[in-house]
Amino acid sequence: MKPKDLNRFLIDRAHEDDEFRDRLLKAPKATIESEFDVEIPDNHELVVHEESYAVTHVVLPPRDKYSKAEREEARKGVGSLEFLRKTLHDPAPPMRSVEISDSKIRRNVVSQRSLAAACRDSISKGLVYLNSTVDPNGAWHCIRFNVAKPEIPRHYERPPFISAFCALALACSNEKLAQSIYRRTKRYIADTIEYPGLWRYYRHLPNDLDSTSLCSLVLNTHPWTLLRRNVATILRNRDENGLFLTWIHTDDDPEVVSPFRIEADPVVNANLIAYLGDRSETKEAQRWLTGSITDGSLVGASKWYPDPVAVFYAISRAMVFVPTIFQQLRPKLIEQILDLRDRSGRFQNALQTAQAVSALYNIESLNEIDVSLQLETIIGMQRDDGSWPEILAFGDQSLNWGPFGQIGHASESVTGAFCVEALERLVEHLG
Repeated sequence: MKPKDLNRFLIDRAHEDDEFRDRLLKAPKATIESEFDVEIPDNHELVVHEESYAVTHVVLPPRDKYSKAEREEARKGVGSLEFLRKTLHDPAPPMRSVEISDSKIRRNVVSQRSLAAACRDSISKGLVYLNSTVDPNGAWHCIRFNVAKPEIPRHYERPPFISAFCALALACSNEKLAQSIYRRTKRYIADTIEYPGLWRYYRHLPNDLDSTSLCSLVLNTHPWTLLRRNVATILRNRDENGLFLTWIHTDDDPEVVSPFRIEADPVVNANLIAYLGDRSETKEAQRWLTGSITDGSLVGASKWYPDPVAVFYAISRAMVFVPTIFQQLRPKLIEQILDLRDRSGRFQNALQTAQAVSALYNIESLNEIDVSLQLETIIGMQRDDGSWPEILAFGDQSLNWGPFGQIGHASESVTGAFCVEALERLVEHLG
C-alpha cells in the first residue's frame, strides 16, 4: 500500500535504512516499483539525488510545454475564431434518435439465455464500438454543441478530461479489449500532462482541477502524481472557506474563465477528495458535501453537471478511493438516488441509469433497486452497432457568455463508457 506522501516517506525511510537508501540511489525506479507494487511508465526516467556537506543540488523544473508565443496565442485565443478552431476537430454529425419502446427492451433481453449472458454480450458489443471511436493515440472524443442555439455547428473535441472521465468508468472491466483501451488512454493522458502534474481542457483555458483530479487518478503511477508533485498547486487553489476552486489562475494564463468562473463545484470537490484523500486540507470540502447531501441542497448546485446523479456518482466514487469518508451519508445518498426514478422504477435515460447503478454499487446498495429492470433498460437502449444514445454529460447550462451561448458536451462513446461500467457492476451483482 502506498503512503499518502510517498516523497516524504522515501526521505524518512532512506534516513533510517541505509540498505534501502543504497538501493534507491542505485536503481530508484526498480526500487519504488518493487516496494509499492506500482509500474512507472517505461518512457519516464527517475533519478534520485543525494546531497552532501560538500555538494548542493538545485533542481530546475522542466521548460514550459508551450513557448511564449504559443502561450500568448492561447491567452488571446478566446477572441480568435481561427484559434478556437484549433481546439476542436472535425464537424460532428447530428444526434441520432434515442427513442426505444419498453416492448423492445423486454424483447431484447428475454431472447437471451439469461440476464447475465445478455449483459456480457452487451458489454462485448459496447467495447467493440468504443474501441472504434478511441483514436490510435488513446484519446476519447466528445461532441461540443450549443444548447441555446442548436443552429451552431457541432464539433468533436478530444481534451484529456474526456479521456480520463471515460477511462475511470471503463477501468472496472476485466475484458481484454477494455484493458487495451485503458492502457492506450493512459498513454494519451501522459502525453498531455503539464508540470508539475496539471491538465487543461482547452489550450485557451487555464489548467483546471476537474481535469487534473481525474487525469491524476488515471495516471496514478506517473512519477509526478505518484510523488504528488501537483498537490501544493492544488491546495493553493481553495477559497476562504477551504473549498476547491475549479480553475487554476496564473498571471500569464488566459482570462477567459473569470466571467463565468464557478467558485466551488460539488463534483470537482468530490473528485479532488478522491485524489487527495482524507487529510486536513480536504476536511472543509468533506463537511460542505456532507452538509449539502444531508439537507438536500446539492441538487442543482453544480453548474457543470446539470444532472444531480453526476454529483451522487462522484461522491460515491470518492468513497471507493477513500473508504474512510462519507460513510454516514449512505442512507441519504441512497434516498436521493432512488428519488430520481419514475413510478415504474426507471431512471430518466441510459446515462442517468448507468451512473445511478454504479453509484449504488459503490456504496454497496444495489439491492435497493430492481436489478433486472435496470439491466433491461441499459441493454434495451443499446443499438445494433453497440453504441448507446448521446446524452448531455456535462456543460455550463446557466450562463450565456459571448457568441458561444450555453455549451453542452456529450457523445455516444461517453454514454457507452458509463453503460459498460454499470453492466459490469450489475453482472457482478447477479453472481
